[in-house]
Amino acid sequence: MYGTVARWQVKEGKQKDLEQLAEELMRESPPGSRSVLVYRSDANPREYWVASSWDSKEAYTSNSNTPEQDQRFRQLRELMDSEPEWHDGEIVVART
Repeated sequence: MYGTVARWQVKEGKQKDLEQLAEELMRESPPGSRSVLVYRSDANPREYWVASSWDSKEAYTSNSNTPEQDQRFRQLRELMDSEPEWHDGEIVVART
């Protein structure tokens, strides 16, 4: 399995907009996607952490390179203060 953990910093007052858009965009599961979790930080309600898991690195990168994923990301990015931080890697332990 492969995955990413991202940190998103959302614009002031846009938290609910981001949550609603993320829920809408994540209703459909791209090929190879196993899970997506979106966390809102207790310490900073404008900070979100997103964890996703995939069947393989190939499935993850293949999805990342589609025009559809680019469009979804652009919609989410409009609600963020800055570029997200991405932390990609092989998942070595998982409990599902």
